[in-house]
Amino acid sequence: MRISRILAAGVVSALVLSATPVFALDPAVLAATPPSPSPREMLSMGFAAYKRGEKAEAIEALQQAAERGHPGARWKLGMMYAAGDGVKEDDYQAFQMFEDIVRDQEDDTASSPNAAYVASAIVSLATYMRDGIPNSPVAADPGQARQLYSHAATYFGDAEAQFELGRMLLAGEGGKSNPRQAARWLKLAAAKGYAKAEALLGYLLFDGEAISMRADPARGLAMLTRALKLASVKDREWIRPLQEEAFSLSTEDDRRLALSDGEASR
Repeated sequence: MRISRILAAGVVSALVLSATPVFALDPAVLAATPPSPSPREMLSMGFAAYKRGEKAEAIEALQQAAERGHPGARWKLGMMYAAGDGVKEDDYQAFQMFEDIVRDQEDDTASSPNAAYVASAIVSLATYMRDGIPNSPVAADPGQARQLYSHAATYFGDAEAQFELGRMLLAGEGGKSNPRQAARWLKLAAAKGYAKAEALLGYLLFDGEAISMRADPARGLAMLTRALKLASVKDREWIRPLQEEAFSLSTEDDRRLALSDGEASR
């Protein structure tokens, strides 16, 4: 506590003990004293400061909201620690932030007000547990990661979780391989416009063998081409070779069908 605050507290105590009525105890004055900001207001202040580029101020406001249990503030702080955004990068600190959200909001569903924060926190925890965090108590546990992705995919319909679960099921990571189930999750994520899921599903559909389905080269090529256009710059690095491979192996008829499919989906 600052010296000025200690002194102020001493003055107030002396006034309270005084037999003479003082202005500070006037009910009208007390009623006029503005209440402290709510966690939601502190969250809004934090986000506003962040948008202005005032990250130190943003962190202070977010920390106050987080300490009072607001999941949005915890989520934003977790993302900032994970990325080293305005603070020193600290994956374990981020992990703890996300863990707090999941623990305190464990009964939330997709219709809950904080669903987006909870789903994102679960996915982040799964990603950390998939590989572990060096020099921390968090060891790699693909099986637990797969369960967390499954929870976010099933109860929150999170597209990223559906994609990652599909990848793990396809590779047999964290449990038995199940290509058909993998394709189902990838299809659900692709239907939400998740480009990475559409790219991987398109590649699998191109020959069908990996997921024990009838090949559909035209549709697979169309999905790969569409995903390449929609993907981020980073994701295009791995999607482009898949799309080029499928294009080079396609017949002219398949290419025409893929082009018409792509035009129809716009």
